[in-house]
Amino acid sequence: MMHIHRYYDVDIVNGPGTRCTLFVAGCEHRCRGCYNQSTWRLDSGVPFTLAMEEKLIADLQDRRIPRQGLSLSGGDPLHPHNVPHIRRLVKRVRRECPDKDIWLWTGYQLAELSDAQRAVIAEIDVLIDGRFIEEEKDARLLWRGSRNQKIWYLRQPQGEHPDQHPTEGHTQQGYPQGASRKSPVQHQ
Repeated sequence: MMHIHRYYDVDIVNGPGTRCTLFVAGCEHRCRGCYNQSTWRLDSGVPFTLAMEEKLIADLQDRRIPRQGLSLSGGDPLHPHNVPHIRRLVKRVRRECPDKDIWLWTGYQLAELSDAQRAVIAEIDVLIDGRFIEEEKDARLLWRGSRNQKIWYLRQPQGEHPDQHPTEGHTQQGYPQGASRKSPVQHQ
């Protein structure tokens, strides 16, 4: 069973727009200067139950407080123990909330992911990868803690076409021109 540390049903910090954010337990990177050290142990926090998952889905579908999507952080959602649980969750979100985007933060780099981790990545929209490096910390960075971390745009938002973006760069949603699931675009 996967453990979590915190669930925010309304979050405006971890990704664009209003979101649901889940902080999972378990991280083997143990980066010096990590602001979330309490999430490192796999057995810390509380079990992520079916009731919690149902609430998360209901919150994403709630029309009174529209959410743009789901953010997954931690700990590390791609810790090998978490991968099957996160994969099942993102597949369910993709199926039941197809208009929501999914962002995921991991200490692993895209190039070093296992096949199981890549199966999770195939279901998400945006990946922020790389360990936190205290010497490269930069508070001015958007959605990253250190300069070495990269933002990978893996899918184009539904209903958008590259020709809708008149200039190179980011739309309000944060997607670069021409981003698609088949060809990840990196932003540093």
